[in-house]
Amino acid sequence: MILKIKNPIVSVDWLFKNLNNENLIIFDATIAKVTAKKEAVSSDKKLQLKGGLFFDIQKSFSEKNAPFPNTVLSAKKFEEKVQELGVNVNSCIVVYDDLGIYSSPRVWWMFQLMGFTNIAVLNGGFPAWELKKYPTEKTVRRQIKKGNFIANYQSEKIKFTADVLYAIESESILIADARSKGRFLATEPEPRSDIKGGRIPNSVSLPYSEIVEYNLLKSEEDLKTVFNSLNPKNKDLIFSCGSGITASVLALGAEIAGVKNHAVYDGSWTEWGSTKGLPIEK
Repeated sequence: MILKIKNPIVSVDWLFKNLNNENLIIFDATIAKVTAKKEAVSSDKKLQLKGGLFFDIQKSFSEKNAPFPNTVLSAKKFEEKVQELGVNVNSCIVVYDDLGIYSSPRVWWMFQLMGFTNIAVLNGGFPAWELKKYPTEKTVRRQIKKGNFIANYQSEKIKFTADVLYAIESESILIADARSKGRFLATEPEPRSDIKGGRIPNSVSLPYSEIVEYNLLKSEEDLKTVFNSLNPKNKDLIFSCGSGITASVLALGAEIAGVKNHAVYDGSWTEWGSTKGLPIEK
């Protein structure tokens, strides 16, 4: 039976129940927080969900020659890379990370951008899976049969600097920033020392941590409350952050809350704060 996902997030119980489905693919999309000290974990010690594959956001699924980190690949490159991971047009994907809800929504958003919707984020990620004592394994290399995934680029889901400049003056678009309030207000430094502090003019603060609780995304009801309060006039939403990672957490929350008119600013503050001539508020 072909496994179909109705919601963009699934529980560890749901995944465990469907763990042996033949068209299921599990991706570990873990990256370190840019604000945290990076402590390398050797591959022979790192555990993953049973049957998982590593989805390398930074080395494989970001444009290597781009001036800013985590720049999304072209549709052609994404298609080729995903096929190498064995993804087919009828695959069902569940993506998780070791921090609960952090980098995994970025992968969910990438697939949305490429027109693939049979994908969900594992709510609570590895910590929630481990808490239930569900099966894990050491990272292993597997022989992977090339998939037949086809990208269908959805341009409305991504925004660039020119779009954000237009949005600043628009009464029908709202820019929401997923960084901490301290970074938004420039009262705490940016983790990348070469990036100016501040915020995009006319943007509002919605730290991604406000929609995540105990490593879990908040309930659909709570998310609706958050986004209705943020955007009572139902404007189009552009999500920004440091480099596109936690903006994708907001995109996931918005999708669950029933908000459809949203996109991610891919360059986010790293691009905005390092580009000469762009307006900055503090």
